[in-house]
Order: sequence, then C-alpha cells, then structure tokens
Amino acid sequence: MSAADDRKLESVGLITALRRGTVPEAGLSRLAVGLETEEEVISSQLSFAAAGHSDCKFLRGEYGSGKTFVIARASEIAAGRKFVVSHVVISPDTPLHKLQAVYAKICSGLTTPTETHALKSIIDTWIFGIEDRLIETGIDENDPVLAELTAKEIESSLERVAGFSSGLAAAVRAYYIANNSGDFAAAQAAIGWISGDATVANRSFKLHAGIRGAVSETDALMFLKGIAYLIRQAGFSGLFVSFDEVETMQNLTRPLREKGYINLRQIIDMTDKNEIPGCYFLFAGTPAFFESAKGIRSLPALYDRISIISDDEFSNPLQTQIVLSKFNAEKLEAAAYKVVDIYSEGFGRVDTARISPAFITAMIAKITSRFGGRVDVVPRLFLREFVDVLDKCALYKNYSPMEKYAFAADGGAQLKEEEKAVMEVEW
Repeated sequence: MSAADDRKLESVGLITALRRGTVPEAGLSRLAVGLETEEEVISSQLSFAAAGHSDCKFLRGEYGSGKTFVIARASEIAAGRKFVVSHVVISPDTPLHKLQAVYAKICSGLTTPTETHALKSIIDTWIFGIEDRLIETGIDENDPVLAELTAKEIESSLERVAGFSSGLAAAVRAYYIANNSGDFAAAQAAIGWISGDATVANRSFKLHAGIRGAVSETDALMFLKGIAYLIRQAGFSGLFVSFDEVETMQNLTRPLREKGYINLRQIIDMTDKNEIPGCYFLFAGTPAFFESAKGIRSLPALYDRISIISDDEFSNPLQTQIVLSKFNAEKLEAAAYKVVDIYSEGFGRVDTARISPAFITAMIAKITSRFGGRVDVVPRLFLREFVDVLDKCALYKNYSPMEKYAFAADGGAQLKEEEKAVMEVEW
C-alpha cells in the first residue's frame, strides 16, 4: 500500500470518528489547532525521558478546553517516538488510592505501534532481542548453546528486575520457561499475574514460579518500575502513561482522597528522583482539582509540588501544569478548514462554493447561539454537524447548506453529561 493510500485511509478514519463525535485514534496532528507550544513542550519532555530520565506534566482545563484531545495527541507523539503508551481514566473502578488497580489498568492498556494489550509482546521482544544479539556474535540459531546462553542473559537481566521486585522477576522467569517448554497455559497465567490480574489462581504456576499472592498496594509501583525497565530493555524509548479525569477523586471521602493524593505525590517524587527511567506521566484534570478545598490544596506537600505561578495572560507551559485555554470561534473556524482538507483527501474535493468562508462563519454563529455563545462547549457538536453538511454536499448536488442547514431543535439532548454541567457554570 502506497503512502497516498495510507493517507487516504487515515483521512477516512478521521472523518468517521468526527461523525460519531469521538476523538480519532490516529492523524490527530492534522486536526490540532493552536497547540503548537504545548506539543513542543511535551515533545521536549519525551526526549528527556527517552534519554533515560523520568518526567511528568499536568493538564489543566475546563470541560471543552480539549484535555482529552491533547492527551490523545500526546499519546500519538509518544507512540511516534517509539514509546509504549497506556491510558488510564480515574474512576470508581480505577481510583488513585488503589495503586494495584492503577498498575493493572496500565498493564492491560499497554500499546505499541503494532499491538494493543502488548505486555506479552513486550516481554517476547525483550527475549528475542537477547537471542538476536547472541546470534549476531556468530552462534547458529539451531545450536543448543544458544538456549543456554539466552537463559544466562535473561537471568542476568532478571537480577536487575529482582532489585525492583523478586516476585516480578520470578514470574517473568516462569513465563520464559513455560513458553519454551510449550506450556502455554502456564505462560498465560504468568502474563496474567505480572499484569496484576487478581483472578489468576493457577496454583501449579505459582508453586513452580515460587511466588505467592498477587501484586499488592505496597509493591505496585515497584512492579511498574520493573515493567518500565523491561520496556526499555526490549528496545522501546520508554513508557508513556496518561491519566484522565483525576478530578473524580474529589467525590471520595476525605481519607480516600488523602490516600490518593499521597499516592500521586509518591509518583511525582519517584519521577523527580529518576526512579523510573524512561517514564513520562501526563495527568489531566479540571481547575477544581488543582484549586478547590477537596482538590490537591488539601495536601500542601502535593500542592507545593505542582502549583504554578499565575501572573498574567501569558501562560507558561514549561511549568508543572499546562493550562489549556477555552475553545473560541477562531479555533473552531481553523478546525473547520482542517476538516475540509481532510474530507477532500478521504472522499473527494469539497465544493468550496457551497462550503464557503461565509457559510462556515454563519454555521459557527448559529450553533453557538444555541448555547448562549458558549463556544467552549460545542467543538464536538460543531464538527459532527459540519461533517454531516460535507456529506450532504457530496451526496446531493442540489443541496445548499446556506439555505438548508439548521441546528436541531433538541440540540441540548446531544450534549454529554460533562458538557451539560459546563452550561450550568457562570464565567
């Protein structure tokens, strides 16, 4: 398949996602508007992490400011730089005060440019890399000595892993042995146990591996350090983990909130001390998470670490927080023209006589008027409606968008819950 074919398929994928009102999985750089500085900062931090360091950043913005898009774009940048990426939505099922659950979610979401649920593939890549390096020294791949030397190299690497967690090292060793002997049930049990799956109850596997229990609250971060080490040993640049909706922690009782904030402080301290080389953590939350009484202000030690100097209208994304501004009409218009270009590449040239600058301006005014001029809550709705207009122009030569387009009378029903919540906030 040619590069042009790949580009066309990416364009089709982008438009298909916009029709559903969701964030596309790929090609986000083609949709990004006004994020050049933020992308540059994140890219710089990723380069720092790839050089064997650890770092973190916080995204701060109201609903409608594009946090989810920026997270997806940052993940795309990281994947392009050969990072393994994982995305965690903080929720009742994955609360920050339960590190075991967070670790399990990270492992289950590990993604490489070619695979999702990639933990097994990452460990395999690490093992194959050892074998390939030995073969390059002149050992024949059919020589029994290769297996012996590979086992020795693996043991040498596992000594480092054991420094993080003896249980993790034992489980990886058990996986390698089971995989080599064709005991795929035991190999799968090992991967499940390593990933923090508490349902792994294979007593035979645990007995042979010499391990007990499961990944616990006290050792979850040590397991994560071991996984990050294996990721780098497998030839990847590092591990990129994004956390969305961290503000949901405010809904918890005070003891659980405080425990979650203490865990967050621990993660930040580990990055500052470079205890997880190659790791980059990105956390996203609303202003309330950073400033309210139930937010991180309730833990001064954490607030001091990630608070920012807010002095004028010139935000500084080099600080711990990237403060995202609200979407405005200019950004919405720029996004519309980007969508026109993408649509043209995916489905054929857009009739710019009908989809004219005048129509785009009028459509933005019309759709935002339904929400009292609140441009910040309508980007998803606007882009979905705009693609619908582009489709109708492509399907019907006699369709006149300036005459026929009308925002649905029940448009409020198309809002997501968080968008409805924003409408209740005065600003």
